[in-house]
Amino acid sequence: MSATSPMQPPGERVKKALSLFSELHQKYPEKTRQELLNEVEIKFDLTPLECEFLHKHFGDSLN
Repeated sequence: MSATSPMQPPGERVKKALSLFSELHQKYPEKTRQELLNEVEIKFDLTPLECEFLHKHFGDSLN
């Protein structure tokens, strides 16, 4: 089940996903960004385009 309502404005799921990603990155520094992004993508049921955006701007290449 999705963690968001279908009535949310565009981009709201990405904002929430980034917030959780940031929290998880601080809490679990041993996990890669890729692992954490995969977790938030599933939790917030992100679209392929939203996932691509996150990986491009926040993926492992920035570690």
